[in-house]
Amino acid sequence: MTYATAIEAQLTALADPTRRAILDRLRDGPLPVCDLAAGLPVSRPAVSQHLRVLSDAGLLLVTPLGNRRLYAIAPGGVQELRAYLDRLWDDALAAFASAARQAAQQQMPRE
Repeated sequence: MTYATAIEAQLTALADPTRRAILDRLRDGPLPVCDLAAGLPVSRPAVSQHLRVLSDAGLLLVTPLGNRRLYAIAPGGVQELRAYLDRLWDDALAAFASAARQAAQQQMPRE
């Protein structure tokens, strides 16, 4: 998967509120699908589909354990996405600083 494709897959995966809820539940540690599905407003098969999207995007680790699987947040899963967002933030801050400098120069009296 290329860098741009990975970022796109992660942004798409995180765009869904159910997937974000799943990731929030996994913040405390690995869980099987039955525990993840408990309390969510979607069926267990739908949770499994969401887990597949998150896993395919590189955001989850899946560990087979007997006849079930444990899902956990991938430690490096968001590194590329974070780097992308950090660059966007850096660009936004640089643009703000440039605009502030221009505004200050325009307000200075000319001699």
